[in-house]
Amino acid sequence: MTAGLLRHLRELGVNVAAAKAGPDFVDPTFHAVASGRPCLNLDVWAMRSATLKGLVAELEDSAELVLCEGVMGLFDGTGAVGEAGSTAELARLTGWPVVLIVDAHGQGASVAALLRGFTSHEPAAPAVGIIFNRVAGARHRAILEGAVTRHLPDLACLGALPSDPALILPSRHLGLVPAGEAADAERVIDRTAALIRANLDLRRLLELAQSSTLEHAPPTRGIPPLGRRIAVARDDAFCFAYPALIDGWRREDAELTFFSPLANQPPDAAADAVYLPGGYPELWAGRLAAADAFATRLHRAAADGKPVYGECGGYMVLGEYLIDAEGRRQRMAGLLPVTTSFADRRLHLGYRCATLLDSGPLGPAGSRFRGHEFHYATVAQQGTAEPLLSVTDAAGTDLGACGLRRGSVFGSFIHLLDQA
Repeated sequence: MTAGLLRHLRELGVNVAAAKAGPDFVDPTFHAVASGRPCLNLDVWAMRSATLKGLVAELEDSAELVLCEGVMGLFDGTGAVGEAGSTAELARLTGWPVVLIVDAHGQGASVAALLRGFTSHEPAAPAVGIIFNRVAGARHRAILEGAVTRHLPDLACLGALPSDPALILPSRHLGLVPAGEAADAERVIDRTAALIRANLDLRRLLELAQSSTLEHAPPTRGIPPLGRRIAVARDDAFCFAYPALIDGWRREDAELTFFSPLANQPPDAAADAVYLPGGYPELWAGRLAAADAFATRLHRAAADGKPVYGECGGYMVLGEYLIDAEGRRQRMAGLLPVTTSFADRRLHLGYRCATLLDSGPLGPAGSRFRGHEFHYATVAQQGTAEPLLSVTDAAGTDLGACGLRRGSVFGSFIHLLDQA
């Protein structure tokens, strides 16, 4: 729905920007394709107030309309601490009105009672409109909209999309297959946009939009840049770099170059730091093991004392071996004494508070960050190296040490989102 709306608004000539509530890094790949510009994550739990204000100001200053997709249900937060980090909390902070998308499959007039609960549960996060999804036909739509009109006359019925199996997108262990890999992404986005054009009241939707009530503020410093010239891995194995992180480094006058380890491209020899973001190295372990030019330059950077930093998938590639889903041990860079396994899967998911244990490119010892962990890989073997971070979860439970540091090479499974 979000991607289809972005594409249709763009086709109408609306200068629209996309945002995503929470830390999800897959859905924004579709929004970026649909809108033609990066989609920014807005994370109430993991970002400082000043960071959110700066990002909201950036979005609103750059576009006529900001379309922000929520995360899970409207009031679903971290789980451990109630509604913290929820879409409702983001709506309260920004003042942006909420349009509810309801899966109407199998529902009738009782949908009005469901919607009454959502609209009255938190008045500070006002729901102003409703779009029904997976509607069976004209009669079904009339029943749904009639119930809303009778019982919730102040809730704008903006339309309904029919059930359409052609809109299903492929998924795998971390959710949807990212748009860059999904062969049908453009087709599905275009088809959704066409259905929206035929079935939704876009004029009324645009009338419901409201500017943020947050004071506009300049961007704040986020994660410190690793160097003045940073080589960033970017391909299907390393696709989880947050745009706000990259933009923040550029604002601090860091020069960024990009390279593809999957294509056996080495990082720029002139770079004074290397960043390996998260992604799917477990799906490409064989090709990464054979990328000798990439590995050789990575070793040269480490030998020269240049910072080499890996997050999640990047951390796995900095290790000695990666055991793939079939149980094959694939040799990785060998710069950190850790072997990770995708054959022995276990879900690791949640927000993290992290404290830097020793001084380095990310800051002095004691520097605090907030981030997110989402992976199925496990540590199969770990040798001797200095721990990188001490970590707690969103509820404050001590998770112990996380990540490793050896010389100028360091990394962990955590995606850092902001300073704490």
